[in-house]
Amino acid sequence: MADAALRLKSLVEQVLGVPLPVRVRAWDGSGAGPPGAPALVVRNRRALRRLLFKPGELGLARGWVAGDLEVEGDLYTALDLLAGLIWERGEDARTLGQALRDPEVRAAVRGLVRLAGPPLPPAPPAEEVRRRRGHLHTRRTDKHAISHHYDVGNDFYELVLGPSMVYSCAYWPAAEADGATLETAQRDKLELVSRKLALKPGMRLLDVGCGWGSMAIHAAREHGVSVVGVTLSQEQAAYARKRVAEEGLTDRVEIRVQDYRDVTDGPYDAISSIGMAEHVGAERYLEYARDLYALLGPGGRLLNHQIARRPRRDESAYSVDEFIDSYVFPDGELAPVGTTVTQLERAGFEVRDVEAIREHYAHTLRRWVANLEADWNRAVRVAGYGRARVWLLYMAASALSFERNRIGVNQILAVRTPESGASGLPLRTRTWN
Repeated sequence: MADAALRLKSLVEQVLGVPLPVRVRAWDGSGAGPPGAPALVVRNRRALRRLLFKPGELGLARGWVAGDLEVEGDLYTALDLLAGLIWERGEDARTLGQALRDPEVRAAVRGLVRLAGPPLPPAPPAEEVRRRRGHLHTRRTDKHAISHHYDVGNDFYELVLGPSMVYSCAYWPAAEADGATLETAQRDKLELVSRKLALKPGMRLLDVGCGWGSMAIHAAREHGVSVVGVTLSQEQAAYARKRVAEEGLTDRVEIRVQDYRDVTDGPYDAISSIGMAEHVGAERYLEYARDLYALLGPGGRLLNHQIARRPRRDESAYSVDEFIDSYVFPDGELAPVGTTVTQLERAGFEVRDVEAIREHYAHTLRRWVANLEADWNRAVRVAGYGRARVWLLYMAASALSFERNRIGVNQILAVRTPESGASGLPLRTRTWN
């Protein structure tokens, strides 16, 4: 076909019922669409077959990871324009099944099938998680999911995260002109958590999902506490132990490869859970909250730093994001912040403070994307082409989601308040800001 892009654009718009906001460039070099807009490059007919066999987000993700789809122009702008079609059509958007009741839509789909060539479904990229049978969030399945996400390679995470090796939202100054670096903003986040927990020499801190040890090291070095950090990732634990030894903190920091459900050496004075609770799952969340409550002594504090989604009118219709579930965080689930607060209080906690820091995560993700793009060739060498593309798409799309208030992130401070009612918190609780 002499002008595949024009034909492709016309057929897709008939299926969607709305104009495409981006240009389309096809495998024959042809292009069509709004002048000056970023272009979605369909490199081959295989990309189109991916979309036909898995319409929507997962088909696009497979094409992107495999290199069958590309973006010409600014990636953030392209994703923002496409979000309304793919990720943010809303609860009232018609499903593909509903659309196919329209004879014109069915005809357009047949046209796409002819354009795509032989009707053979391409195999998913190797980076896609193979679905597991059985219950979610058992010790075995959680360990598998954590390994998929965090055992990509410490060299890769060093490249993306920078020297701080903190894989959660940094805490940025009020004005961009203050010139904070990613490293200073991550240090300020760790210090913010420490102040909220009121860490002091001699206290015991449990860091749940300790990552590469940054919070444990900061708490021990700057506040003199004894720390136990737990992770399910062997690579993280090895890296964290090396850092602890280099800091001369082996007498105060212990890093374990251990499920939080297997920690039995309480009571602790404080618990930090930073970017870990998203892995717990709705069915297990109350158990998670109760386990942490039981590990704290009276007056002990929990700082739960967790991504949240917007609530739905019909919560039973919530489903996990297909791209994230298949390529990034297998079995991860997001809950509205109100649900999280309720579950923590059902477990016995008194929730004392909720701080929304959504915009901070957008800034953080854009810095991570810049790090990845600046050293792209090395990223591909250490993690592989497909994996590097997974992280580029995931982080850029996530930055936009935080900026547009599709998702948020909150620090929830909760206390195991004793029967006397003395929480131990100051009357003005925002003294840490």
